[in-house]
Amino acid sequence: MLAIYAGTFDPFTFGHIDLARRAHRLFSRLVIAVSTNPEKATLFTLAERQRIIRDAVRGMRGVSVDGFDGLLVDYVRRRGGRVIIRGLRALSDFEYEFQMALMNRKLNDEIETVFLTPHEQYTYLSSRLVKEIALLGGDVSQFVTPMVERMLKERIDPR
Repeated sequence: MLAIYAGTFDPFTFGHIDLARRAHRLFSRLVIAVSTNPEKATLFTLAERQRIIRDAVRGMRGVSVDGFDGLLVDYVRRRGGRVIIRGLRALSDFEYEFQMALMNRKLNDEIETVFLTPHEQYTYLSSRLVKEIALLGGDVSQFVTPMVERMLKERIDPR
């Protein structure tokens, strides 16, 4: 069965990788779908985020990376998926994710949302915090792959 793990992933962190691995254990095929959400100003382009994720999941058979815009349920339907994967790090994520899951069900009741929790070492981790740490000159190597670390340094301080 095909599952879609969608998000902005700006940037893709070890927490995202952990959730992708967890989802891949449950579903034979997983598409990591990178959103072009017009409401979010991203540090990396869609193509850069896709390249980062492809590098991070290299070797995970049955996992692919794609970009999309528009409604997630429409994308899932076009891809022939039946499941949306969403991560819940803390109670604060639940209200928003629950509301989105119910709205997606209203838009297409043939698509289910599956919530996964990351390993506890990643419950505090978010792309926003990683970018903030990098912008302030901090070490992000424990949160992202070497490729992301290098790209953050280049983007923030392109000397």
